[in-house]
Amino acid sequence: MPPGAYSIMYIDMSMKGKKMTEKHSITEARSNLPRLIQKVEQGNTVELTRRGTTVAVLLGRKKFERLSTGRRNFAETYQEFKETVDLEEFDLDPDEIFAGVRDTTPGHHIPF
Repeated sequence: MPPGAYSIMYIDMSMKGKKMTEKHSITEARSNLPRLIQKVEQGNTVELTRRGTTVAVLLGRKKFERLSTGRRNFAETYQEFKETVDLEEFDLDPDEIFAGVRDTTPGHHIPF
């Protein structure tokens, strides 16, 4: 960094798990991109700022894919579960598991 240039770096200490979010000015990021990419590869998130305002975020490929693919619907997820897990192997008895769970008293009577 040239003499007299100011570098702003902010480390968010409200850590989620053990990963931190760092904020760097775009100018600083240009000079330190390989180091910032290394941090992102380790699971950290890096925010890039312009005049103190976050304008972009660097994040790892896995996190990006998780955020950009969206959620699968229940039917797809359940079908995959059924194909990969053999429930008979667990020898579960649903009547035993759910005994006493359902309220068997009659519901509210609604005249028609």
